[in-house]
Amino acid sequence: MGLLRTALIGAAVYGIVKYVTKKDANGKSVVDDIKEKAPEWVEKAKNLKDELKVELEKQRY
Repeated sequence: MGLLRTALIGAAVYGIVKYVTKKDANGKSVVDDIKEKAPEWVEKAKNLKDELKVELEKQRY
C-alpha cells in the first residue's frame, strides 16, 4: 500500500512540475509569471501590514 501511495504522490508532483514549467504560446511559463509578480505582491503585503498596524493602534485608544 505504501508503494502505491508513493507512486501516486510522485506522479502528482511530476504532473504539477510539468504543468508549471510548460511554456505557453508567448514562451512564458506559470513560474515565469510568478517570478515577475512576486515583488509586486511583497509590496502589497507590506502595505497591508502597515495599514493593519495603524488600525490596531487606533483601536487601542
